[in-house]
Amino acid sequence: MGVTKSKLFSPAQNELAELAKALAHPARIAILQHLLKARACINGDLVLETGLAQPTISQHLRALKALNLIQGTVEGVSMSYCINPGRWQEVRALFNGFFDAYTPLPGADDCC
Repeated sequence: MGVTKSKLFSPAQNELAELAKALAHPARIAILQHLLKARACINGDLVLETGLAQPTISQHLRALKALNLIQGTVEGVSMSYCINPGRWQEVRALFNGFFDAYTPLPGADDCC
């Protein structure tokens, strides 16, 4: 399979695809759900919460932080993470716009 030619697509399409790719891993979903539920900065308990090894958690946190979905602060030798509220709203708007673009025709069950 060839390399994706991202220049063929709009910046919005590329951004949505990158976000979808980040959300496509169940460990990242579990991390985000835990952060959303806790509504606080989280550090060491992600290992206990997910059952994954610390290096694996760190890899997933890096991916989420790279897209600015989460933010972190250094506290001594540990990092604390939480949802980035402004970015979360932007991402919500992107996905809502994508899904809201479909409006079924009145009385139609499908397109074929």
